[in-house]
Amino acid sequence: MKRVIAITGGIGTGKSVVCHILSALGFPIYECDSQAKIIMDTDSEMKQRIAHEITPRALNHDLSLNRAEIAKVVFSCPEKLNALNSIVHGAVREHFIKWADAQTAQTVFVETAILYESRFNELVSEIWEVTAPMETRIKRIAMRSGLTHNEILNRISSQKSESHRTHTLIVNDSQTPLLPQILPLI
Repeated sequence: MKRVIAITGGIGTGKSVVCHILSALGFPIYECDSQAKIIMDTDSEMKQRIAHEITPRALNHDLSLNRAEIAKVVFSCPEKLNALNSIVHGAVREHFIKWADAQTAQTVFVETAILYESRFNELVSEIWEVTAPMETRIKRIAMRSGLTHNEILNRISSQKSESHRTHTLIVNDSQTPLLPQILPLI
């Protein structure tokens, strides 16, 4: 039986940094955000649903997604965010199951910021939560995104933080080394 471990935590906590370390150690990583983008970009039925249920401005003239418009709508309206998530999550879960089955490694990782909302928690045997102080998270997001302070806070608050079972915490506060926290868990 495969060991399936979720790497989770809010935006700006450093989930990707932990995943890069795990990848460098040779573990397969399924990154939900990038896979969701690929699925959204290639599934024309999903694009039409997004345009219909989220905003008519979701599609550009060439039928590519207008991500900036979608983000503006969903990060200012929780109902629209829930609608978008319901459109995308099932397809991503289905894709992940096929991906995990195809892996030869006995331990695989899935990176997701919205573990419970996406119901990925139902597919994993362990949960590793990456944490960081709020100030650190805001600085990290601002440096890489160009978002305003309010936009950052909206994105942080849109990711619910719920723990439904015991999980392992990994502190990524820029002072505590990550590798000594990760290696004993593998």
